[in-house]
Amino acid sequence: MTQYLLLQSVVVPLVAAAACYLAAPRLGKSVGWIAFAALFASTFVLVAGGWSQLYSGGSPIQELYTWAPTAGLSFGFLADGLSFPVALLINLVLAASAVYSMRYMEGRIRSLYGGEKSARFGVYYLCFLLVSTGLIGIVLSTNLIELYLFLELVLIPTFVLISLFGYVQKERVGIIYIIWNQLGAFVFLGGIALAYTASCSAASGCSFDISALAGVQASTYAYWIAGLILVGWLLKMGIFGLHMWLPITEAEPPTSFAPTMAVVSGIGAYVIARLLFFDMPTVFRTFSLPLMAWAVITMFYGGAIASFLGAAGGVFYFGSHILGKFVMFAVAGILVTQTGLRDSKQMGGLAGKMPFTAALFVLGALILSAVPPTSGFQAEWIMFAGIFAQGTQGSAYMLVALLGIIATLLTVAYTFWPIKRIFFGQLRTGLDGAKDPPLTMTIPLLAVVVVSIMIGIYPDLVTKFLAQLLPAVGGIVP
Repeated sequence: MTQYLLLQSVVVPLVAAAACYLAAPRLGKSVGWIAFAALFASTFVLVAGGWSQLYSGGSPIQELYTWAPTAGLSFGFLADGLSFPVALLINLVLAASAVYSMRYMEGRIRSLYGGEKSARFGVYYLCFLLVSTGLIGIVLSTNLIELYLFLELVLIPTFVLISLFGYVQKERVGIIYIIWNQLGAFVFLGGIALAYTASCSAASGCSFDISALAGVQASTYAYWIAGLILVGWLLKMGIFGLHMWLPITEAEPPTSFAPTMAVVSGIGAYVIARLLFFDMPTVFRTFSLPLMAWAVITMFYGGAIASFLGAAGGVFYFGSHILGKFVMFAVAGILVTQTGLRDSKQMGGLAGKMPFTAALFVLGALILSAVPPTSGFQAEWIMFAGIFAQGTQGSAYMLVALLGIIATLLTVAYTFWPIKRIFFGQLRTGLDGAKDPPLTMTIPLLAVVVVSIMIGIYPDLVTKFLAQLLPAVGGIVP
């Protein structure tokens, strides 16, 4: 089981992608169960082979494979205190999305193409699993070129999903999405090339390995490398100032894919932590105050990585955030499926007709608003502890930390306001027939909520992994 453990977790969804495409004409929407089984298997091999070793403080799990020996290239996968919990949380959301998508895409495909069109389910799940493979590959990669290739594997099928199954301007928005994300990937590739060049003058020799970034911190190119990596990923994340493409594309993908899109957009928080905070900490510290200020402006707290606690909290927050976003996006899809409406202004009073759905929406809002006992509370607590710890080093840091606390109140406002409009008040005309959806659409959401509450009550399920990286980050912890 432990042999080729990490390779299995990446390859199984990739093989299942082809299986879904081939089986869809016969199975229709039920190919979603193949996708779920593949993601469950990927999660199972990770947990069975790595949980006890990593949770008890054992050495990281690393696998190395020959890629192009004549060129000196290899690729590998790494599960440590940072990548392991992130991979598990991503797999959880993706597995839940695979089940949820079956019913939602049944209606979406019928609306777009008429009839069931079973083969279309194959296209959807093919792209869905390619994105899943790419995301897990990004998290586990040990090589910069390998990471870039997995990034491209995410980008192309996401473009196809938007273009084929999106809404009003799906083709136009798909093109906007791929142009801006390719621009970010191109800038990131420039950072990779510069890092390789700088590594050639280091004692370790030329290398694309992520671990080689530590050796280029003394290089004259170090700040350029960090800057290009940062700008590339901030572009891909749609951070304020670089966000021109994001508002246009947020509402366009099929709602069943929206939670996965949230992971795609937020994965940059992990990559920035992996490449810069843990491998180039001295250089990255220079960027800490600007990033903290930028984080407050954009409400992207994960960018506030200035101390170890800030870094751990930022990554923890990313994981919690995708759990909450999954629940809320999925409820939005349920509302579309059950009412036929996409405009919340046309809704109201649905709590009496859809009580379970209303409860799930409230629970998702609690996660995003960081209300105990959800994972969001623990993530923000740890993150802001790190930010305030950094605040002791200067008034500018403390001011940014205080503004960040104030900004969190906005999250509560915009998260809970739709609850009143959609679920309470007088029942709107035409909604008498609304009801809770089948269990295949609600049980995945409930499972994610349960995981969030478990982490909120016992945060060591995540933080114990992250804490193992503390000794490796020299000179950063206050």
